[in-house]
Amino acid sequence: MTEQAVGGGHLPPRTVEVPAVAAPGRRAPESRRADGAAARPAGPPPPATGFAGRRRELKELHADIARAGLDTLSGRKGARSRVLLIAGRPGSGRTALAEELLRGLADRYPDGVLRARLTGPDGAVTDTGRIARDLLAALGARVSPGSVEDELTEQLRRALARRRVLLFLDDAPGADEVAPLLPDAPDCLVVVVSRGPLTGIPDVRPCALGGLDGPAGVEILSRYAGPTRITVDPRTADSVAEECGGQPAALILAGAWLAARPTSSVADLLRALQAVPVPPDLAGGARPLFRAFHLAHQALSPAAARILRLTALAPAGVVDAQIASALAGCSVATAATALGDFAALGLLRPAPAGDGPPPGVRMPDGALYPAYTLPGCLDPQVRALLGEHERPAEIRLARARMLERTVRLLQSCRAMGEPADAPARQKAAALPRPMRFASGDAAAYWLRSRRGALLDAAAVAVADGELDTLDRRLMAVLTRSLLVHLGDEAAAPDLYALHGLVLRVAERRGLPRERAAALLNLADLDTRAGRTAQAATRYRGALEAARSVKDPVATGRALESLGDTYTELGDGQRAADWYGRALELRLARGETPDAARLYGRIGGAHSSVGRWEEALKHWRAAARTYRRLGDGAGQARATGEVARVHEGAGRPERALRICQEALDLARKAADGHLEAVLQLRIADTLDRLGDPAAAGLHRSVGEHLLGDHPD
Repeated sequence: MTEQAVGGGHLPPRTVEVPAVAAPGRRAPESRRADGAAARPAGPPPPATGFAGRRRELKELHADIARAGLDTLSGRKGARSRVLLIAGRPGSGRTALAEELLRGLADRYPDGVLRARLTGPDGAVTDTGRIARDLLAALGARVSPGSVEDELTEQLRRALARRRVLLFLDDAPGADEVAPLLPDAPDCLVVVVSRGPLTGIPDVRPCALGGLDGPAGVEILSRYAGPTRITVDPRTADSVAEECGGQPAALILAGAWLAARPTSSVADLLRALQAVPVPPDLAGGARPLFRAFHLAHQALSPAAARILRLTALAPAGVVDAQIASALAGCSVATAATALGDFAALGLLRPAPAGDGPPPGVRMPDGALYPAYTLPGCLDPQVRALLGEHERPAEIRLARARMLERTVRLLQSCRAMGEPADAPARQKAAALPRPMRFASGDAAAYWLRSRRGALLDAAAVAVADGELDTLDRRLMAVLTRSLLVHLGDEAAAPDLYALHGLVLRVAERRGLPRERAAALLNLADLDTRAGRTAQAATRYRGALEAARSVKDPVATGRALESLGDTYTELGDGQRAADWYGRALELRLARGETPDAARLYGRIGGAHSSVGRWEEALKHWRAAARTYRRLGDGAGQARATGEVARVHEGAGRPERALRICQEALDLARKAADGHLEAVLQLRIADTLDRLGDPAAAGLHRSVGEHLLGDHPD
């Protein structure tokens, strides 16, 4: 979310676990920096939670919900969801007000509260398709991998039409990003936070936020710095609130600065704020937050200030001790302490915690490191300082350290999905304690809770262009982790995105082997999603890439997959042609079991278009090959298909005789299910030949066998 949860909103929750911070009259335990020096905790404990200011706006928002819309004046319920807009500049407490509104409304919406942020941490507009996919996942809806934006938003609207949901869209750039996500459901309510109006969306109820009034601003200062200093100098406190422009984010930073300095007065705070130089071209409304932020940043130690600046590189804008430790090159303990201090100073806010880990689940090193986000109003300023203080090479090195740490955590995560005696589990046990997971459940929870950040890490590294080796490792182990802990179906949408990134790197680096693998994986997912024509195009691209490096495995897979694709398209002749090319490759490499299977695929393709003699030729070849391999069950299946071809060609007596041969082979192979299928097929043939008594006998035997061998 974009705003501080204080001032026109909620103060940072005390329930969030943060490392020890200095309290009045008590020295906090020291942590160590990477260079061995003591890192001084900076800042007091977070103040008590509560809602300051915005009471009038909150009351108006509740009244707008009860008020009839333009489309309900006739007494009929509207066709779409009501939309409430909270508009204001970043730092005005707009998100905090929205969260307070949601807390008061949540009980009215039994299907829950859904949240999405429409602007990324770097200010870029988030892909609408990705937002819709994530919202569908939160609803437990199945999403086809590779679905385009229009398909996803339509699926989302259908899913919400059957529910009573409170949908919160934070930091919306404008109406174009909001409109596709609006439910066609009058029982849902949508709350949108944006800088300006949502022109083009009908019946939007806007609530525009300005600065807080004086008493509310002073209340925030008092909650952070304590009431004593505010009470003894109320006029200066009013001046500080005015200097902060009534902006909650600026008031939080100013109050936290004062709280960290028990011997400073409110007048000292006012002078310090006024002493911060401001760029001459900075707009007047942006100056209070600029001053308050830079005052807080200047008060940090050099090491802490560097950690804060590097948090802007955190994937998906979510930073925890592991990520901060890797970015800054310090210990996890030092990073955890720094992040807790930043939260106490109003420089970070706790990330949404979700449902939390399952009961009894322990995370790495016995604890779940709290996750934080940079408030959206501070993100541009932190990024500006990052560019001023860190050279591009240092930024790339920080990203590389973060990716390397992420790879190792993912290796540990994947290992916990393996059997207890697997080599990967033993290797993971040798990792440092902060990188080990206590159980498979802990690893799975971590993967789910960090999923968005992990995918974003891969995308950022690919965009960088200089970290492809690390990024390829990250994508490979992330793919395996998703498959191990989520399964094929649940992981498919994320795998589609990852394979797309692999393809991008392979094409940029001129890696045909990796390009072939990525295209094959994408085509497989396209096939599962029903995009058969698109899959065929990708399989051809994979075939071309595999042949260019003489990769027989990928070449064979592409050829056979093209055969499967044309089978799905109902083009048996072209399917048989592609299967035939795959067969030639298998025979040349002496891969007899695969050759036997492909003989059958070719026979099936010819049968589908009524080319009975070609079908017989290949099914007989399959039966002979299975016999040479000593695969009795395979020989029985192929012989049964020979009988089916004769049946299709109008030769039922011959089909009956050969089906009996197949039945004898199935009995010898002790394949009960196949024996049952053949008995039922014989019964059908006997019916067509006019022998219902014999048909009934075989059908009875077949049904009995099928009950004993259902699969």
